[in-house]
Amino acid sequence: MSLAETRRTVDAVWKLESARIIAGLTRVVRDVGLAEELAQDALVAALEQWPVEGVPDNPGAWLTAIAKRRAVDHVRRAQRLERRHEQLAHELEHPSEAEPDDVLRLMFLSCHPVLPADSRAALTLRLLGGLTAGEIARAFLVPEPTVTRRIADAKRTLAAERVPFELPAGAALADRLTSVLEVVYLIFNEGYSATSGDDLIRADLCLEALRLGRLLAELAPHEPEAHGLVALMEIQASRSAARTGPSGEPVPLHEQNRGRWDQLLIRRGFTAMLRARALGGPPGPYVLQAAIAVCHAQSRSPADTDWAQIAALYEALSRLLPTPIVQLNRAVAVGMARGPEAGLALVDSLTSEPALRDYHLLPGVRGDLLERLGRYGEARREFERAAALTRNAAERAFLLRRAAATGPTPVASDTETEAGNAHAGAGPAAADSAGAGSSHGDVVGTNAPGGDPVPGATLATAARDFLARDDLDPATLRSYAQTLRRLRLALGDSVPLADLTAADVARACATAWGSAAAKTWNRHRSTVRSFGAWAGTDALADDLERRAENRPPTPPADPDRLATLWTRPGVALRERTLWLLLHESAAPVTAVLALDVTDLDLDDRRARVAGRWITWRSGTARLLPELLAGRTRGPLFLADRRPGPARTPSEADVCPETGRTRLSYPRAEFLFKRATRGLDPTGAGYTLRQLRPGA
Repeated sequence: MSLAETRRTVDAVWKLESARIIAGLTRVVRDVGLAEELAQDALVAALEQWPVEGVPDNPGAWLTAIAKRRAVDHVRRAQRLERRHEQLAHELEHPSEAEPDDVLRLMFLSCHPVLPADSRAALTLRLLGGLTAGEIARAFLVPEPTVTRRIADAKRTLAAERVPFELPAGAALADRLTSVLEVVYLIFNEGYSATSGDDLIRADLCLEALRLGRLLAELAPHEPEAHGLVALMEIQASRSAARTGPSGEPVPLHEQNRGRWDQLLIRRGFTAMLRARALGGPPGPYVLQAAIAVCHAQSRSPADTDWAQIAALYEALSRLLPTPIVQLNRAVAVGMARGPEAGLALVDSLTSEPALRDYHLLPGVRGDLLERLGRYGEARREFERAAALTRNAAERAFLLRRAAATGPTPVASDTETEAGNAHAGAGPAAADSAGAGSSHGDVVGTNAPGGDPVPGATLATAARDFLARDDLDPATLRSYAQTLRRLRLALGDSVPLADLTAADVARACATAWGSAAAKTWNRHRSTVRSFGAWAGTDALADDLERRAENRPPTPPADPDRLATLWTRPGVALRERTLWLLLHESAAPVTAVLALDVTDLDLDDRRARVAGRWITWRSGTARLLPELLAGRTRGPLFLADRRPGPARTPSEADVCPETGRTRLSYPRAEFLFKRATRGLDPTGAGYTLRQLRPGA
């Protein structure tokens, strides 16, 4: 057998057997990271031996046996308990299948709530799906190192938190099962309605989620929600072939060729739904969502859809999960069952919901309802705003076409009502094609030669010309751009500047920064005031009240605790010097980070920056010459690496001798907080300000 053929065989066997092998090893060694390493060692052995000796009759058993031998070697080297050693040796001499619950235990472990959602998804696909980091990265359109880091961090977290390899019992089972279902559906949603990239659907993720869901339902046959999730995914997946056109463009539900819906998947979904109902008990979130999917699948045509029943199901779902996405889904169903006015009233109640601030389906649904009401100008702006929010190219193109086609002759509703993942906030919620918008009419300026805004200016053109002024320094320009970008996303690029009201702006600002610190709120308020004054619409900020910025004093860190930092082994020279300098000089952090090598007077132990003197004592004096390492110019404290090609720092912030940039405040703060978590009684870590003796 050639090496290429062997690789293909090994890959196929690994995807089929990896979950069982890793689960069996985890039960024994009680460390999922170690278990995967041992299984990978067996995989390497297969690549070395199978081309010569041939593929064994039972390749899964062969890999399991090799992995267990590796486990025995590891235990011997680590001199673990003799009893554990004997247990492994006995299993090697008397091969047995993994316990039936091992794979289920592994699924609960990889989906543990102690892990972030993206780490849970990556680890589950790695351990249960047998996918490589590269395959997971391509599926989620993220860099491979990001996936590798997520998986490694997840393993470390599970080990550090001593998460047991066991099935939860009692009330804990329901909570943990919710986390598992959440991860599986999150994977399915990312495949069914991709949040980014060029394609609307990523079939590989859908198939993997279906496989994991079916496996979960098989391993936990008495859990109605597991069967409900399978039913939901089967029925949603049945529409995949009809959801996109020849060029990959989205096809609305009412325009889909229902003859292309996969009847086998629909029947499997119906069967799973019957199993869920047979188990009894009040329906949970996934059973209710599956019931909605069943209503769609049973309709012979869009006109036959029982929207009243769907609206009632969403009402029940919203009582269980009163999340913004569920409410948006409910608004779509109500709009179809009771008319667009009723649906629009519900959608408008969600426009100030922070969780939906960047959710492209909110303006997409609103645009659809406005169009059905004949409010075409508003609808067009909503479709454009929706397109600006989506990161999926196919959806963006569709929404821009919707915006361009919006006119006196209304089109039929394109909303495909499907409950999104109410737990994770992702998925094919509300609509397959009710989505998001970008500025595509931003072609003329707003300023006349004299600098005054001309009549008919839109928010986009006015914002662009406001930022194009030559009297703004880089920091102010960045701040202004951040505020105006958020307003454009919230209000729409094509909204006429003359139509903007103070109430509109206040609502957008409250949604974006309502919970922000007073200083942040006031900064954005100041931008709105400046923009309004420049554009001749001074009233834009009338409803934005200035907030008091009474910052409580920052207590200094405990001196006795800080003393351990100066002698702690393993602290980098840069950090040790920065911390000592801040402590000895009591100078502001920004002033110290702004120091250049040429500012230093090493003999007199002082430096002059921004018109003030900074002085230090013997501790800093001993470290500075070593930190400089012969450098004669450039920033004193340098970042770890050179800037990437996308960044163009100012010349003053780059060391001409090393090419590295000035250490940033956020990075310095992060490193100090991480280093002092063990010293801070709260466990959060100290801030650099607390190094000042009188802070």
